[in-house]
Amino acid sequence: MTKLIAITGPSSSGKTKLSIELAKELNGEIISVDSRQIYKELDIGSAKPTTEEREGIPHHLIDIINVNQNYSAADFCDDAEKKIEEIISRNKAVILSGGTGLYFRILLQDFDLPRVAPNENLRTELNKKSSEELYSTLKDLDPKIAEKIHCNNKVKIIRALEVIETLKIPMSQAQKKKQNKYNTLWFGLNCKNRENLYNKINLRCDIMMEKGLLNEAEKLFNKYPENKILLSTIGYQEFYPYFKGETKNLTDCLNKLKQNTRRYAKRQISWFKANKDILEFYTDFEKFENIKDYIIDKYYKSTDL
Repeated sequence: MTKLIAITGPSSSGKTKLSIELAKELNGEIISVDSRQIYKELDIGSAKPTTEEREGIPHHLIDIINVNQNYSAADFCDDAEKKIEEIISRNKAVILSGGTGLYFRILLQDFDLPRVAPNENLRTELNKKSSEELYSTLKDLDPKIAEKIHCNNKVKIIRALEVIETLKIPMSQAQKKKQNKYNTLWFGLNCKNRENLYNKINLRCDIMMEKGLLNEAEKLFNKYPENKILLSTIGYQEFYPYFKGETKNLTDCLNKLKQNTRRYAKRQISWFKANKDILEFYTDFEKFENIKDYIIDKYYKSTDL
């Protein structure tokens, strides 16, 4: 069975840095498990590692589609499985790194999604309704799925309703179990002091602004007006009211970005804590050398690839 390393954890926990250090030691390549870094042009707001930051390590499933194209978790699974086979064929180690729980679940656990093609007409009609209306409908049609989706995540709510409408059964009934084909070594980064993590998130948001996040967001909203991905992506959605003239207070937008990112980090922590296979490392964001050596010596080299 193919052995993989999976590095997960909340935003700003150091996943990218640790993954690159592991790849350098293990002659590995990295597959990004991030539902926003797959999109071209979403650079600063998605915290996409720059060419320099990648330090010559091949990164896959970054910048593969445009924001006006459809891309599902099932598409990610198909693409990631192909990349895994390619990397293995080159006798390289496979390191998956990211914070999108659904992508990890469908690729590395026994979770499978129904393959339902997008219905643009239905999506257009559903988008005319508020998130509250759509979530209420989803709770009536499939309360089990509704429990797993945030009430403000309009994209996921619409996708669930789309599946239900197409298959004529609750999405929870359509989900299937599949046999796991990989031997995955799971590692999660976290911080004992939650305030330290939140401070790191706040600082990252400030740095994003210094790097030109506002200009990037404005360019994207002008190029792709009313785009559903931009309007549902932390790092971009917070500035939409500013560009629409609904607010002139840029500080409020930045504070909203920080708040949304912190809340997302909490959801990420809840997700990976539910996975009992994940070995959790508490870090102060500096001691990655010890973590890297532990993974290599105690786990990865303990059995053959």
